[in-house]
Amino acid sequence: MVDFVLALELAGYALGALGASLVFFEFFQIPSYVEYSEEYNDYSVDISPMEVTEHTWIGRVGAFLIAVAFALQFVAALLG
Repeated sequence: MVDFVLALELAGYALGALGASLVFFEFFQIPSYVEYSEEYNDYSVDISPMEVTEHTWIGRVGAFLIAVAFALQFVAALLG
């Protein structure tokens, strides 16, 4: 039983670390409404409310993995 609890804790740590790194990577994504013009060396913002995507699937998967990691840590604490 102790080995199972330890395995749950380690799986939670691994999923949390992977999810956090994906969310960290998400912070460096340029939103879809920001465009860079090499000709003018300038950024422009073109917001059309129907086409704006703020977050990519990388951030969503990372947030989900962090939530699963917290759930695994909670179950491991209940069993341990």
